[in-house]
Amino acid sequence: MPSPAKRWQLHPAAPTAFLQSSPEHPLLLQVLYNRGLRTPQEVTAFLNGPDAVRENPYRLRDMPQAVQRILQALETEETICVYGDFDADGVSATALLVDALKAAGARVGAYIPDRVDEGYGLNQEAIRQLAGKAQLLITVDCGIRSVEEVALAQQLGLDVIVTDHHSVGAELPPARAVVNPQRADCTSGFHRLAGVGVAYRLAQAILRAVSQQPWSALVPDQAAELEASLLDLVAIGTVADMMPLTGENRSLVQRGLEKLRETQRPGLSSLFQHASLRPQGVDSTAISFRIAPRINAAGRLEHAKLAYELLRTSDPGRAHALASHLEELNQRRQKLTAEAQDLAQAQMAENGPDAPILVASSPDFLPGIVGLVAGRLASQFYRPAVVIEEGPEESRGSARSIPEFHITQALDQVRHLLVRHGGHSRAAGFTLRTERLPELREALAAIAQEALSAHPDLRPTLWLDAEVALPDLTWALQEQLTRLEPTGEGNSPPLFLARGCRVRRVRGVGQGKHLKLTVDAGPGSPTLDAIAFHQGAWRSELGPGSRVDLAFHLEVNEWQGRRTLQLNVQDLRPGE
Repeated sequence: MPSPAKRWQLHPAAPTAFLQSSPEHPLLLQVLYNRGLRTPQEVTAFLNGPDAVRENPYRLRDMPQAVQRILQALETEETICVYGDFDADGVSATALLVDALKAAGARVGAYIPDRVDEGYGLNQEAIRQLAGKAQLLITVDCGIRSVEEVALAQQLGLDVIVTDHHSVGAELPPARAVVNPQRADCTSGFHRLAGVGVAYRLAQAILRAVSQQPWSALVPDQAAELEASLLDLVAIGTVADMMPLTGENRSLVQRGLEKLRETQRPGLSSLFQHASLRPQGVDSTAISFRIAPRINAAGRLEHAKLAYELLRTSDPGRAHALASHLEELNQRRQKLTAEAQDLAQAQMAENGPDAPILVASSPDFLPGIVGLVAGRLASQFYRPAVVIEEGPEESRGSARSIPEFHITQALDQVRHLLVRHGGHSRAAGFTLRTERLPELREALAAIAQEALSAHPDLRPTLWLDAEVALPDLTWALQEQLTRLEPTGEGNSPPLFLARGCRVRRVRGVGQGKHLKLTVDAGPGSPTLDAIAFHQGAWRSELGPGSRVDLAFHLEVNEWQGRRTLQLNVQDLRPGE
């Protein structure tokens, strides 16, 4: 099936009264208006908002019960186990909470399940092993749907505190405390924290409480410094898990990026070197495309404990060795993902061009890359996509979706076919008996057909923030646009439209997959370079003098010490 053509939709112009109500740049104000801001006060709050580090962590439901139980464990020197997940959010949350608990004086260790042998979340075999070694188990980025596993832990004398951010099921697990902003009875006011964000709020509450205890050597000023030192991990996990960069997340990631640019962690310094990243240039894009993939590569192809150790080691030599190994794994991951995508697309061709949901399964798929392949399929064909690694008895799948289809709610409707499942509106994972695969395919197809029937013209929409003239794209404008950072999910980089751009030069790059352009507005106007990834097919249709309409992000390109403005083209059309 071919990739659907994108629909271009230009945001309506902001009212003159709004543009005149603030001294900010008109184009910056237009972008903020497009993001839903309507008053000068909202503009000021967004650009110079309060520091979310100062938020009261006790606004989260069950936080007092969680802290009380942890203080008890500290006083009686119980062993605490932090049980995490194998993705970048879960690994960063695990490292963060272990760091905080150790600083508080805890006897604490970490447990991250094996993606292949154990799968996502709590499992009963791990609970049985941990019950003989620890007295308190704290989950991060998992556990909200592990009702049976938490009940087993309690039966075995292992107290459990669940911290998670995934959607809540029909009942809460019977833990001593369940800290999850997605709870219907949680009135914290912000429901989109990442797993690492929830872990950070727990770490804040613990450090502040411990610093007030007469038996603790930790004083309030030290607690505040420790809180700040953990923000680099918050930024990594929040951006990697594609949480909206608004509200608390925006503030936490802003502060976290500052910490990343001056990182004191040898593991991250080594990772930056292998990713060809200057620490001063680390931003949300660098996390998404350079840092997170390398952290995730550990859990995808070997074990996430490699990434966990990288984040926590204080030994520069060990950090270098771990970063080198993650670099090798990431390169291997890229190769395996491309091969699996080819196999999945071959299966897609058999389903016809109008399939409401894309489902591919094979024993040859690796469980560590099925989510990546599902994401690529969903992005390429603009359909919900499910990719399943078939096992002899059990199969594990990963799903990625589009805004029009809530994938976790769809899985809720077929829970009778699944062993376990969980996730968000746009991403989910599940396990099922292999013999039930045909039933799952049929059921998901029916659910998707009904849900998407209301969208007959199903294709991605590019929301264009404003139409601009190429000569207006200056360094002064770029400096204003950087005030929108960090950009990402929920606060996307500004997307502009320039019509009738004249092509001066054009060539294919990346073995012809991508397009490199030099454009201007016409005779006598300055030129700008442009890069159009995955749009190399346009090479044969463009030449010097051609006119094109461009939908693009304005960005800074750094090459061999030289910084230039560049258009990152998201889509293009023949222009007049």
